[in-house]
Amino acid sequence: MALSSPSPTTEAFATARRDLARYQPSSTLLPAIGFRLSQRAAIRSRMGPKGEAAPSGPLLEAGTELRAGALSCEDLLERSLRAVSRFGAATRGVVTLLEAEARRDAQRLDSELAAGHWRGPLHGIPMTVKDNIDVAGAPTGAGSSAYGRVAEVDAEAVRQLREAGAVIVAKVATHELALGVTTPQARHPLDGDRIPGGSSGGSGISVATGMALASVGTDTRASIRVPAALCGVIGFKPTYGAVPAEGIVWLSWTMDHVGILAASVADAACVVSCASPLLRELAGAAQAAVAGWRVGVPADGFAGASAEVSAAVGAELERLKSSGVELVPLPAPGGDDFRLANAAGLVISRAEALSYHRSLQTDLAELWPETADQLRMADDISAAEYLDAQRFRADLAGRMLKLVVDHDLDALAMPTALVTAPLVSEAERFFTLLSRNAIPWSLLGWPSVSLPCAVEGGALPVGLQLVAPPYEDGSLVSLGAALERAAPQNSVAGAAIQTATSTSHSSTAI
Repeated sequence: MALSSPSPTTEAFATARRDLARYQPSSTLLPAIGFRLSQRAAIRSRMGPKGEAAPSGPLLEAGTELRAGALSCEDLLERSLRAVSRFGAATRGVVTLLEAEARRDAQRLDSELAAGHWRGPLHGIPMTVKDNIDVAGAPTGAGSSAYGRVAEVDAEAVRQLREAGAVIVAKVATHELALGVTTPQARHPLDGDRIPGGSSGGSGISVATGMALASVGTDTRASIRVPAALCGVIGFKPTYGAVPAEGIVWLSWTMDHVGILAASVADAACVVSCASPLLRELAGAAQAAVAGWRVGVPADGFAGASAEVSAAVGAELERLKSSGVELVPLPAPGGDDFRLANAAGLVISRAEALSYHRSLQTDLAELWPETADQLRMADDISAAEYLDAQRFRADLAGRMLKLVVDHDLDALAMPTALVTAPLVSEAERFFTLLSRNAIPWSLLGWPSVSLPCAVEGGALPVGLQLVAPPYEDGSLVSLGAALERAAPQNSVAGAAIQTATSTSHSSTAI
């Protein structure tokens, strides 16, 4: 996919470097902040579920039918393959179809069920994997002609999901080397003139169209949450390191997260719990009551948002209030924080990407002009600039932890992306705007989730982002499940929840 050059990355890098040059660190924060936060998390983790009805989703519903014998693994796979036939080429979301392998796995898993062996809720569940993540025997292309090899073993997260019974249907599209948030070679599932978001664009497409019941993606700056917001599905980025990242094509080893896209919060939590040794109990958090919880809403999180995004996110926040959640207006993170987080995230991630691809001897001449520009710009970053970015990172982490503790917050809320899916012809203009609200939380390693807002039929999807401190992933699941229970049934998001709790065979999320 050739894009014009020079690309907007040149100015983006220049702006980031100017912003960091003006950065003045705040005073040192007391180390007791971290201790107070861990104390609070320990207390809340002992509170446990409060008896809400167990939520569901297309994935969990299919698992229930499989275990009851009302559905076979081969039947479920056929549904996915029909969706691939219908949407795969049109959206350009599928890179490598693994039909023969998937059929063999589905047959084997049916045999296990017949013998009384059920692996758990992922037994026989069709999933896709982003093309920068290894699947044994399949090419790992990372969206680039400069990078391609056949993986000998599964990435660790894929291995654990297969062990839990997942059936890998396809490798799906990514922005080249995951170095962007547009995936411009793919197309939005609702409008072929628009981008799906990125870099996990194929993952968002595959869940939204029913090609898979969940997808494994990566997120360095915004790459799970932006396509989730634009495509109208759930995008869950767990705490940094909670899901193993071995076996991915790295972008930034200090910022890369492996996460999940799915059609409901409960579905996403189920998959994350199977992929993460640290979050095995995550799925149970979907039953927790949230009355009395406190969610901070930073005013600057809405700065620059389009009218339709502000309205849809505002309506979701009102639904949180109807569930008994107290919304707490916040002065932070402010505009300077979002701007500097973007600058620091760009400098850190691209400097680390350059180092990694030098080790692979990646030929920049084979890359898209936009991707090559990013790596060339990174070559000019000095050690002092990289350290300034890391210093801001530590500064922001301390201040955000203090914010959460001082206001006794369970989470923060803001739009995931400030706009809906842009036109392909305008994609380059959105290099930084789409990811603006998502970047701080990847930079800090905080868990975050994008939830589809209720919108009128025919409207483009909008995402609400919820953020929590490290290892409080369960709070996001609890709040997200509460929002799904409160969703109006005549909306796009509501229709997805209705499908999730019905006996319908459809797995389409939008």
